[in-house]
Amino acid sequence: MTQYDGSCHCGAIRIRLESPKRPEEMRVGRCACSFCRRHGARTMGDPAGSIEFRAAAKDVSRYRFGLGITDYLLCAKCGTYVGAVMEDEGRSIGIVNVNALDVRDIFDPAPPLHHYDGEDAGRRRTRRRKFWMPATVLA
Repeated sequence: MTQYDGSCHCGAIRIRLESPKRPEEMRVGRCACSFCRRHGARTMGDPAGSIEFRAAAKDVSRYRFGLGITDYLLCAKCGTYVGAVMEDEGRSIGIVNVNALDVRDIFDPAPPLHHYDGEDAGRRRTRRRKFWMPATVLA
């Protein structure tokens, strides 16, 4: 496993991504929803890896919209979108915004834009199980 560290802009949220894959092997994408586009997010998950977000509880803001099944994690101090998590089948899975990683420039700078309009909660969970990774939020 290789460890990739990162943080929000002010450092209040620390990130640890672990993956057996090299960055060029990871599937980075851009979601076409208004939230992700407004944040310029490039996100990725690796089911063989894991993601950990660590911060004081007061420094993590959780935002839900759309289907209301996902917590989008933002720093309550600087506003940086660092990733997203959701509960699924008794576990937490998530993605990381690679822009919040220290080595963000080694990931695909212009990944494909994905449109998920029209998905219901079941279809969204099924898709995410294929690409999201075990996630932990320590706050």
